[in-house]
Amino acid sequence: MDINKPDTVAEVTAAFEAYERALMANDVDALVGDFFWEDPRVLRYSMGVNSYGPDEIRAARTRIPSADRTLERTIITTFGDDYATANTEFTRTDSGRRGRQSQTWARIPGAGWRVVSAHVSWYEPV
Repeated sequence: MDINKPDTVAEVTAAFEAYERALMANDVDALVGDFFWEDPRVLRYSMGVNSYGPDEIRAARTRIPSADRTLERTIITTFGDDYATANTEFTRTDSGRRGRQSQTWARIPGAGWRVVSAHVSWYEPV
């Protein structure tokens, strides 16, 4: 298995960056329709809500206002041509609060790169 083939890393990086732009614009239709896997097995764990399936993810994203943030220490790792992880730390510009985000991406036939599992949480250093 090839790890971090440059062309695959570039594809996932582009998808990750497009997701971030949609997130900052609070474009719920794009977030759910263009980036998350349209399947009942997709999940997103977040601050205060766990969402299972596209309908729950859409409902949660609709209730969550967008907030500007800066990303730090983003690491994208690809495994073969069809599987990747994207992990990043972020700082909310309005509050300075820090968090982290993990995404598992898979190349879905006919749909392209999609998030199949995501986790967002606050980071409280000890």
